[in-house]
Amino acid sequence: MAKLRRQACLLLFLALAGCVFAQAGERVLRVAILSNSPPMSYTDAQGRPAGFNVGVARALCEAMAVQCELTVVELKQVVDALAAGEFDFSAVSLLATPARQAKILFSKPYYHSNSIWFARPGIEPGAATARVAAVAGSAQLRYARARGWNVEPVHHHSDFPALLAAGKVDAVLIPMATSLTLRQDPRIQSLALETTVLQAPELSGDVCYGVNPRDPELRDRIDEAFDQIKRDGRFDRLNTEYLPFRLQ
Repeated sequence: MAKLRRQACLLLFLALAGCVFAQAGERVLRVAILSNSPPMSYTDAQGRPAGFNVGVARALCEAMAVQCELTVVELKQVVDALAAGEFDFSAVSLLATPARQAKILFSKPYYHSNSIWFARPGIEPGAATARVAAVAGSAQLRYARARGWNVEPVHHHSDFPALLAAGKVDAVLIPMATSLTLRQDPRIQSLALETTVLQAPELSGDVCYGVNPRDPELRDRIDEAFDQIKRDGRFDRLNTEYLPFRLQ
């Protein structure tokens, strides 16, 4: 009987050890996020990542039953870092442009976006004298440069209010979702800035998450996870929490 008990204990120990080793060997997905792009991604008052895209990333990881490690990067780093295999996917709103598709994989679209020209009164898009700001690595910066505009690249969307308030730029070219927070910034309320929606193909379209080009299986799992969080209501709850309109 004592021998049987010892054997049973040994089997239990081996089973538990196997579980520990399996957990220790589980893959942790490396996820790139932004930190200064409210309401999509930002750092909250406690110094923690927050925002719609951060919430969606966590929901996707839960739906895939995987652990994820979120790392803050600048937008200009996202595509090249994914292409180099430094991240498994990015929880960043990316237009699936041909140039980007040549480098990385994309998830299925999770909303449709346009770009906004936000400018001082009378400053039209493409005006020869206009000083324009756009985020480095963005489709908006690429568009402005391709047209020869006088454009200044910035690191983060949160850089825009100070530039506009100080008169260092006349306009900014930004994604639709980012424009919501910018318009509410008290530093620019007295400027009476005007909004123009730009629907050029290079500036509008389906918004997706980027995926490591060496991992099409992960792309498929992310697509399935998007379907799941939309079915079970998590996506809509995050939409309501962070955005004043419904993503389409």
